[in-house]
Amino acid sequence: MKQLKCATLEGIDALPVTVESTLTRGLPSFTVVGLASSSISEARERVKSALLANDFTFPPKRITINLSPSDIEKHGSQFDLAMALLIALDSAEEDFSEWYAFGELGLDGSIKENAMLYPLILSLANRGVLQKAVVPLEALDKLSNIPGITFIGAATLREAIAFFKAEPGAEVHPAEPKAIPFPAQTLGGVRYYYRKHYPDDFREIRGQEVAKRAALISANLI
Repeated sequence: MKQLKCATLEGIDALPVTVESTLTRGLPSFTVVGLASSSISEARERVKSALLANDFTFPPKRITINLSPSDIEKHGSQFDLAMALLIALDSAEEDFSEWYAFGELGLDGSIKENAMLYPLILSLANRGVLQKAVVPLEALDKLSNIPGITFIGAATLREAIAFFKAEPGAEVHPAEPKAIPFPAQTLGGVRYYYRKHYPDDFREIRGQEVAKRAALISANLI
């Protein structure tokens, strides 16, 4: 059994999800279990097409993907990459269970970002549970603003497979660490960044008087 990690949103927080795979003898099939939403169930066709477009031959086996924990419903197309990698790397000896993989797959094997990607990774980073992740190359520059994480960008499924197989000359793109361009203050061992200049103010907001009043009181207390 092979494992990779991904995540789903539960409310406004990210929940780490372990993606597990087994390829066993039996009538050929591809099943996703673990309270997967319709968007994830549809991923089977994207994963199949992406793997075939990258010269992968499906073995005549029963493919089962489990999303753990199984009692939480999972949403989003960010699971595509992890599922495809687990199938393609089933015979690999390397252990990559500590890695996270995020990305929606195109039918040609291209890796795309989705709207959930940045809030997912930011939430995981704030909780300190994410250290290494493979992400879409098109999102690498934006995601590299999140400190403390080793990001590897891949444009295609082929590149991601080559990275995990440690193939010589694999075309992967490590993120360059960036300094956060804001002043910071440390409180209770936690570093907080803030702005000094705000181009917009509450005059731009119509209504929401209670929320604005609460924000003003909070700012005065600080």
